[in-house]
Amino acid sequence: MINKTELKLLRSCLEQLESGSASLPDFTPSVDEAALAGVLSEVATRMQDNYPYYHPLYAGQMLKPPHPVARIAYALSLWVNPNNHALDGGRASSAMEKECIMELGAMFGWDKPLGHLTGGGTMANLEALWVAGRLLPGKYIIGSTQAHYTHSRICDVLGIPFKAVPVDKYGRMDIDVIESMVAEGDVGTVVVTMGNTGLGAVDPLPKILELQEKFGFRIHADAAYGGYFGLASGLDAHTQQAYADMTEVDSIVIDPHKHGLQPYGCGCILFKDPSVGSFYKHASPFTYFSSAELHLGEISLECSRPGASAVALWATQRLLPLVQDGEFAAGLSDSIAAARDFHSRLDASEFFTPLMAPELDIVVYAVNAANTSTASKAARKVFEKAAEADLHLALIDLPTTLTREWLPDLPVDTDTMTCLRSVLMKPEHKDWTERIVTLLERSAA
Repeated sequence: MINKTELKLLRSCLEQLESGSASLPDFTPSVDEAALAGVLSEVATRMQDNYPYYHPLYAGQMLKPPHPVARIAYALSLWVNPNNHALDGGRASSAMEKECIMELGAMFGWDKPLGHLTGGGTMANLEALWVAGRLLPGKYIIGSTQAHYTHSRICDVLGIPFKAVPVDKYGRMDIDVIESMVAEGDVGTVVVTMGNTGLGAVDPLPKILELQEKFGFRIHADAAYGGYFGLASGLDAHTQQAYADMTEVDSIVIDPHKHGLQPYGCGCILFKDPSVGSFYKHASPFTYFSSAELHLGEISLECSRPGASAVALWATQRLLPLVQDGEFAAGLSDSIAAARDFHSRLDASEFFTPLMAPELDIVVYAVNAANTSTASKAARKVFEKAAEADLHLALIDLPTTLTREWLPDLPVDTDTMTCLRSVLMKPEHKDWTERIVTLLERSAA
């Protein structure tokens, strides 16, 4: 879990950081070592009550350990504790954030996007939909029934009407339904999910772009979970083209705290057209006085934001550039390979039936049973038994209208069915699929 080298590097970097303040009068904050030791010991004990998110046997939710360079850089910056709202609060970290935004934009083929880091995908999507509502007031926003629930909730908060689009057997938005909706003329924005969090499905962006040309509407790409996969190799033709077409959308959300190897919380909103920054315009009589340069708080709905997130992301992108065929991209490719191997092994199992082949690194699978109700109960039981063997999975409830596409012979006696779900987002999962399936089958038996 802990590589002692990280602690050694942190100490060395802290000494280097401190040397930058050598001209100041000596000042060392006092510390009650005994009191701190007691409390921190209690914290360490309390924190043992967690799932082993860092371990390959954790194959449940989207929890990926930060890269060591991100962890060290984040901790290092806390001795300064910069605030990236205004340049006064974080000069170096604000510059780092702006560089990160340019690099993230370049990953999608954008030269000079407007954007900033956020506390996570929810806040980033809120800003995207807020701008969409300002540009096209009164118009509907539509998104997939498998899109993250944050979209309908955000629309409710913003007072923007929202409609859900059903999905096809692959978990992607039904393009025919989208066409019928936008043809009515009251849709302002289509939310395209680039890897939904339940199934890992990538919506049909190329076809949606064709509809945009015909009917006219904005496209927002929610790539919070799947945004980085455009760098990976081995994508199928549909998925590869969808990522290539992301350069044509109006706004993008991506979460570096998912596949970008960052600590929570680190989301990001990007706008292709920088002029939308005018919607953020506000005046502060005391905040923005130190520089005529852009203060990130001037283009953000959030005020105080941790500069530590920018420092950690900058360090990670410096070590692992966002390029195809690089080390970072190879890790994503390994996750896809792990998911496909896992799906194939489950397909050969007497206990499980996988649903759609994974587009990215999420695999959903049913426990073989007599009908949908007993399959749901069996899934929950396997979930519990696997945890007893230190294998941690996730559960997902799906409409039986979707599951019957992959389990046509299974009698349906419920409206929904509980399946097992695994996110194989650690590159190390590639070498652990056989062991995980063995534990799964023992749990099912």
